[in-house]
Amino acid sequence: MELPYIRVGTTYYKKVKVPLISGDKLEKLIYWSSECIRQDHGKDVLASIPKYDGFCHMPSHTDYKEVIGNFLNKYEPIPHRAQPGSCVKTIEFLKHIFEGQLELGLDYLTLLYKKPIQILPVLCLVSKERETGKTTFLNWLKAIYQNNMTYNKNEDFRSQFNSDWASKLIIAVDEVLLDKVEDSERIKNLSTASTFKTEAKGKDRIETEFFGKFILCSNNED
Repeated sequence: MELPYIRVGTTYYKKVKVPLISGDKLEKLIYWSSECIRQDHGKDVLASIPKYDGFCHMPSHTDYKEVIGNFLNKYEPIPHRAQPGSCVKTIEFLKHIFEGQLELGLDYLTLLYKKPIQILPVLCLVSKERETGKTTFLNWLKAIYQNNMTYNKNEDFRSQFNSDWASKLIIAVDEVLLDKVEDSERIKNLSTASTFKTEAKGKDRIETEFFGKFILCSNNED
């Protein structure tokens, strides 16, 4: 039986499936001590566990690879594959969201799927009226890209710890209120950056490649 453990660098992880409210399960890697593995499976089991030199982030939705060289890809595969067929409901929804800018919206979504490392402009969905579909649009993208998308608050951009969102494809901010100039400047600078210094709690800052796309939603049209 294949054991659900891997070693990356000098750290052991266990592959687990976390139950979600929707009934689905989200695959995650969680830290697991070598001593616990030995206790559960015997002292000789560590030699058979797959070993990788480190993590990398290589986004792809059409040619995804889990292992590149001897590095484990932390970008997560999406479970859907595009198929030929009608998408009338989707186009109706996108017409509602983008209105007269539908072609721009379709271009943005096509590049997001086919060329995820390409720099894209910050997408701002603004409307004084409520219940116009902004949040539904974010939920739709989340259903497609799943754990490669995250929701941020303004405080997340101001925090020194950013490793939880710095490797995501989509960083969405719903009901955004950029009340400080440095917040909007940071987002503008990041939207064209190719590298970014990430920091996790208790770990040193490291420079990593950055391919995140920002989507801001607000009722404040100004």
